[in-house]
Amino acid sequence: MAGHSKWANIKRQKARVDAKKANVFTKISREIIVAARQSADPEGNFQLRTAIDKAKAAGIPNDNIDRAIAKGAGTWNEGESLEAIRYEGYGPGGVALIVEALTDNRNRTAADLRSAFSKNGGNLGETGCVSFMFEPKGVVEVSFDLTPTGRGRSKTIATIDEDALLEACLEGGAETYEMNDTETGKLAEVFTDISNLEHLSQTLNRQNYSVTGAEFRWVAQTTMEVTDLEQGKALMKLIDALEDLDDVQSVTPNFEMSDALMAALE
Repeated sequence: MAGHSKWANIKRQKARVDAKKANVFTKISREIIVAARQSADPEGNFQLRTAIDKAKAAGIPNDNIDRAIAKGAGTWNEGESLEAIRYEGYGPGGVALIVEALTDNRNRTAADLRSAFSKNGGNLGETGCVSFMFEPKGVVEVSFDLTPTGRGRSKTIATIDEDALLEACLEGGAETYEMNDTETGKLAEVFTDISNLEHLSQTLNRQNYSVTGAEFRWVAQTTMEVTDLEQGKALMKLIDALEDLDDVQSVTPNFEMSDALMAALE
């Protein structure tokens, strides 16, 4: 819907103004540790390769990346025993949330999540209480940057051949794509079945598209529109509290809001 933002767009805007990024290294390092359990060779391990790319984009030093790989592969003497767990719950106004966590103590994590939910107008539910509202998808992000034109600092978006992009997406087995505005240009989010994520990413790379991300994502099948400023503030407060927990890797709600309301929250 024009003038409205789904969670993926809201999350990007939120990240630009979110000053609390101290635990981003820990979260991405844990992703690498879990991925490296399958294989420490990123060439043959797409999940690991994707996590490494994310780490580099976040500015994580190579030494930290190598250490995380070694922990996952069992060649580091301080290896962590982590398990991936999905939690589900409700936020203010009945908004559904899926929380992905990596933890070495599920009792601690559940207690921390229950506390964060209850203190911020939500409640932690049972497994399956909201996941039926979402579908797991593979998402490849393709960036189209601004191209300088003329004198001075004025810039314009480079022409995007959407017919060619659509053809490449279909060749890679994509289901659909969405084009979004970013601070630096445009971003196409290309959706596919999770089993096809690596093939789609490789296909777009071969055709010289700028693939800047590939990930597994929960996509809301139906969304709730948030129109009240106070509810928006309460939701963002809850999401901040959840994301601040070290064990939490991602939070996915099923709401959308107008761009004007999102701007009022910044």
